[in-house]
Amino acid sequence: MKKSKILILSVCLASILIGATLGTFAYLTSQDTVVNTFTVGDVEITLDETKVTADGKPVENAERVKENNYHLVPGMTYTKDPTLTVVKGSEEAYVRMLIKVNCLKELDEIFAPSGAELTSIFNGFDGSKWVYQTEVRNETENTVTYEFRYINKVTALENADIVLEPLFNSITVPAFFDRDDMKAIADLEIVAVGHAIQAGGFENAQTAWNSFDQQMN
Repeated sequence: MKKSKILILSVCLASILIGATLGTFAYLTSQDTVVNTFTVGDVEITLDETKVTADGKPVENAERVKENNYHLVPGMTYTKDPTLTVVKGSEEAYVRMLIKVNCLKELDEIFAPSGAELTSIFNGFDGSKWVYQTEVRNETENTVTYEFRYINKVTALENADIVLEPLFNSITVPAFFDRDDMKAIADLEIVAVGHAIQAGGFENAQTAWNSFDQQMN
């Protein structure tokens, strides 16, 4: 009996010693956290022009508009200044403008035999800012579209829009147009369309615009 009590007491004492020893351990530890916060980029532009009267004169103190209506007369010049704005906070972007003109067949006949080359009626075009690329004729739609690209990538400011130079500032109706010519283009429209695409991720402007056109089509 005494041996059993002694054995039990020894086991209990050993347990106490082991517990006391483990309680004195102090491990060297450290902890850190990395939190990744992602924001979403964007590219945004606006396109407008000076508000004018039917004879192409600017309306004083008027806000810029998306559309004007003109009463055309041969030899007259009309204010038209399509202007692109890159909205604040936009990512660095390539920018271009398309000018689409209808009545292509009628204009080709008027400008025969060379055909219509309507960039000649755009006044104030600055080739150091905008680069003329090409024209695309669409016989089905009876339209011709001229493509111009802004010479540099555009980086918007965080707190302010970037207003680019107008593509041109006016148009002139050729003086040789006669009454029949004017009747033939009675439904003439000159439509400006602005495009922008992020510059990041593309090797150059051509690669970017190829991707833009593929996506849009």
